[in-house]
Amino acid sequence: MAIILFILIVCILILVHEFGHFIVAKKFGIRVDEFGIGFPPRIMRLFKRGETEYTLNWIPFGGFVKIFGENPTDDVKGIDSERNFSQKTRLVQAVVLFAGVFFNLLFAWGILSVGFMVGMPTNISSIPVGSLSSAIPELTITSVVPGSPASNAGLLPGDVLIAVGSAQNQISKDLDGQTVIDIITTTPDKKPIEFVYERKGNEKTVEITPIKEGTADHQTIGVTMDSIVTVQFSFFKSIWQGAKTTVFMFWDTAKSLGGLLVNAVQGDADLSTIAGPIGIAGIAGDAYDFGWVYLLFFIALISINLAVINLIPFPALDGGRLFIILIESITKRKIKPNIFALINTVGFIILILLMVVITFHDIKNLL
Repeated sequence: MAIILFILIVCILILVHEFGHFIVAKKFGIRVDEFGIGFPPRIMRLFKRGETEYTLNWIPFGGFVKIFGENPTDDVKGIDSERNFSQKTRLVQAVVLFAGVFFNLLFAWGILSVGFMVGMPTNISSIPVGSLSSAIPELTITSVVPGSPASNAGLLPGDVLIAVGSAQNQISKDLDGQTVIDIITTTPDKKPIEFVYERKGNEKTVEITPIKEGTADHQTIGVTMDSIVTVQFSFFKSIWQGAKTTVFMFWDTAKSLGGLLVNAVQGDADLSTIAGPIGIAGIAGDAYDFGWVYLLFFIALISINLAVINLIPFPALDGGRLFIILIESITKRKIKPNIFALINTVGFIILILLMVVITFHDIKNLL
């Protein structure tokens, strides 16, 4: 289920990104030959409107747009030669290239705004000013360590703890994280603790025996917890809060990625901290278990990450193309098509190799 959900999210976000390129190119009078759902080989042509073919393709990872003249090696002579991408001003080219990033940010803004309208879960210490309502805090399990006592007992992220106790410690209601930790750490060795929790409206009870890991002097069951409240805004405040959150997440993501790139140049990058497709699929599954509002937030986060990554001035990314346009603007000379193709190909190969390495780390972490 997590893999299918991840593929669906990626498809939607890439289609949003490509639609940005598509619609802006059309607005500037650039010919768009194809808008593809999925990647080739082609299954079928869905329909043709104007000069654009709309196609369905076999590889189900988003989609693509084929813009006339976007590749410098394209033959742009003959009919519609004046409507090719390379004949437009560098400003227009930059706007078309940036449009994909902009639409990903716009999409994230819309999702977050909807989330704030219906009620967005947040940490009790991070309640935004001006929210309309704030429910009673719920002590929620935010992560479960695979193979831990909690995992073996069936606890999942999103479960809400109602009561916790043992023979030595009476069941405690109105819980907070510290109370639960105190109960776990003060329970005698090999003695079970009763956990009463709620999952999707159903109350359940399970006994879990804490363990000591390695040289630790305290017991654990293998979970992280947080006191979660639901905050909600009016329509216009939701839009404003969504915009502020989008900007904050974009800036925070850019800083984190910038720090990672600096460490990579210095040879200190820790790839184990990066989630590849498999890792992200697992996070998507956790978000789904929490509830659809959490899933909305996750989709917005991935959309913003996609926007930031595409702005990196690296070949095969929109940022790389924008960087080339900047160089051409400064030098007043176009980069030769064969050199552009070589740079783009090398960049694409490096990206694929990096994805393979990150995926390897994902698999290693699961074993």
